[in-house]
Amino acid sequence: MRSVRIGVDTGGTFTDVVAVDEQTGQITTTKTPSTPADPAVGFMNGVHKVLPGLNLEDVGGIVHGTTVATNQLLEDRPLDLGFVTTEGFEFILEIARQSVPDGYGNSYFWVKPPRIVPVHRVKTVGGRLDHLGEEVRPFDEEDAARVARWFRDQGVTAIGVCFLHSYANPAHEHRMRAVLEREHPGAVVSLSSDVLREYREYERSVTTLVDAAVKPTMRRYIDNLATRLGMPFSVMKSNGGVLSAAEVVHQPITTVLSGPAAGALGAALIAGTAGHPSVITLDGGGTSTDVAVVVDGEPSLTTEGSIGRYPCKIPMIDIVTVGAGGGSIAWTSPEGTLKVGPRSAGADPGPVCYGKGGTEVTVTDAHVFLGRVPPHLLGGEIPLDAGAARAAVEALAGKLGLTPERTAAGILEISAFNQSNAIRQITVKRGLDVRDFPMVAFGGSGPLLVCRLIDILGLPAVVVPPNPGNVSAFGLLTVDVKNDYVRTHVTRDLSLDTAARIFGELTDQAADALDREGFPPDRHVYARSADLRYYGQAYEVRVPAPAGPIDEAWRAEVLDRFHEAHHKLYGYGYRDDPRHAVEWVNLRVSGIGPITRPAIPELPARDGGTAAPAGEQQVYFEEALAPGGAGGDTTRDSGDAGAVGGSEDGWWTAPVYRRGDLRRGDVLTGPAVIEEYGSTLPLHPGFTAEADAYGNLVIRRADISAHLTNGAGE
Repeated sequence: MRSVRIGVDTGGTFTDVVAVDEQTGQITTTKTPSTPADPAVGFMNGVHKVLPGLNLEDVGGIVHGTTVATNQLLEDRPLDLGFVTTEGFEFILEIARQSVPDGYGNSYFWVKPPRIVPVHRVKTVGGRLDHLGEEVRPFDEEDAARVARWFRDQGVTAIGVCFLHSYANPAHEHRMRAVLEREHPGAVVSLSSDVLREYREYERSVTTLVDAAVKPTMRRYIDNLATRLGMPFSVMKSNGGVLSAAEVVHQPITTVLSGPAAGALGAALIAGTAGHPSVITLDGGGTSTDVAVVVDGEPSLTTEGSIGRYPCKIPMIDIVTVGAGGGSIAWTSPEGTLKVGPRSAGADPGPVCYGKGGTEVTVTDAHVFLGRVPPHLLGGEIPLDAGAARAAVEALAGKLGLTPERTAAGILEISAFNQSNAIRQITVKRGLDVRDFPMVAFGGSGPLLVCRLIDILGLPAVVVPPNPGNVSAFGLLTVDVKNDYVRTHVTRDLSLDTAARIFGELTDQAADALDREGFPPDRHVYARSADLRYYGQAYEVRVPAPAGPIDEAWRAEVLDRFHEAHHKLYGYGYRDDPRHAVEWVNLRVSGIGPITRPAIPELPARDGGTAAPAGEQQVYFEEALAPGGAGGDTTRDSGDAGAVGGSEDGWWTAPVYRRGDLRRGDVLTGPAVIEEYGSTLPLHPGFTAEADAYGNLVIRRADISAHLTNGAGE
């Protein structure tokens, strides 16, 4: 019997599917339109589409990347949510933090947004613990029952519980849950000691409430999928691991960056195999673009992330998202200037060229008008109405007083700068030089603007994998099972016995979870880490902690790693200064169940000759008109390699290549268009694309002097 593993990534516009035959290693990819009203429909359509001639009985496992939780938060729909906290701390959400969002500075124009739970649905219960978890005042059972009955009578069915210092002792929260189960059995409850056993009560409260807010929706969605599939499946988590659907319904907040996390991991594996261990990843979809940094094969992790306006301190891959996707809508401000995004046409009605009722010009419409994408998607499955795109662009151009070409090119230029700003946030803002990193561009719209990004950011190269639209779905099949556990223990004088006890308890929790996931003990992997800071600092730095016995040598190694990491991050450290003590804050354990990753096949070399174009089309490249641009006026000379013909108005007759026709070592020179099933790469004048050993296209700016020599010359 054949055994196939399937990865399904549900995006805002398309659902991407990858299947790997575990006997032959064959990789099959496909896409199908997403169904926002019921994402499970698109999921099942994709599964059946990737299994021609096979049944679900032939499937050995399914891993799912979902945006259900993320979309609920981004659309700001946490309705009917209640909050229970310690008596005297009812305004913890209102006070929040003193920081003002970036872009406002200290401006008094900034107004705090509405809280995730309004004040009238915040209730307090008597009882108090100190920072060591010792009981100062006993838990008030009658108070708790009164609060539970109030929520029941008000019809509030999703409740978050966060008591002061419950990270040190969860006993009071456990008693509150028991009262809620007795008095309000229909409620869905999240405890902060289960969601985030870590100090800082505001962040812990909001993280717990986010978990409670998405739990009912995720449970309905997972139950719906499980019923339709009739088999177990796993769900991608934000921390770069997966978890069975049966377990993930108890901690749905861990899925909030499910799809983007899979994309970063899939791109990391593809780039590492091709010899690029450190890269920037750019995942361009229909609604947004997600960027991350991979250093030495590992995406950066953070616990300081947020989803929309809600801080979420769960471990997650450090991803910056910007509303710059193929469906991003172009619009004019009251001042008459052109803007692009963050609002998106999504999958329904979609861009104007989809012919499904969309009326506003999108980035995809601009690409269609300029000839940079074919008049169809998915190999002809979705025809595009180029005439409708042209009419919409011309109407917008009339409002702006520009030519249609300049309007469409301006839309793409704004989108490219939106993407480049996100890349700068993930690199320059974190002390990294963007020019040191090649970029992996994937997603349906990811490769469309890579030539402009090379120029804007000074990137050394861009790698476009085969089937770029399915990299996130492929990434789902490369991910280990992973659970994270944390315990706050703030001290400047760490007791090795205490550290060993805490790490032991966290490891036991991780082992229990891996047992439930079906991993035998000899396949358990545990990764320790610790958060440290210099005494007096407000925030800490996480460093890996070695395995083995927790002794003085272990302590010295962790401290050495902290000093080194702090210096790398901030440019200074106090390694040899006894005036600055080091404070331990959090101890962490990740339980990992490793899987066998699919092998990436090599591309055969061409047996003589060169790649032949499959046709030609008219394509507009505005930069070719700029004096001193990509090769100056010589880039329009029909004698340039790859050019079929050009004109003085920016329109080219450019060759169109099929990605599947390319072989290892093939080099194409722009202008050209490279098409494949799930994506398109417009190769601008003055750029080359070379197919490497694994079928990736490596895009670079061509040598200008060589380009001038090969042209007609000036």
